[in-house]
Amino acid sequence: MSLNMRAAVAASALLVVISMGAPATAQKPGGVLRQYMIDSPASMSIHEEATIYAQRPMMAVFNNLVLFDQHVKQNTLDSIVPDLASGWSWSEDGTELTFPLRQV
Repeated sequence: MSLNMRAAVAASALLVVISMGAPATAQKPGGVLRQYMIDSPASMSIHEEATIYAQRPMMAVFNNLVLFDQHVKQNTLDSIVPDLASGWSWSEDGTELTFPLRQV
């Protein structure tokens, strides 16, 4: 048997052994999702930090006046929705933007 043929047989046997491993199990619903981050944020200010390492964990802590609708695939001006604000309006001359805050 040639060297290439032996390598092919060995690779095939290895694939068969690997495929015969333990069956896949489904995740159980509920619980806590833990996500590993490769870096620690320099601060917890989402306004001062531009990295995903500060933004991702802190977005659940801070609210914004408005944000993009999370159910829309592409962000556009039409997909901006109120968060802390209950809406917004421009002054007649277009120089002031007013955000009435949501009452809790």
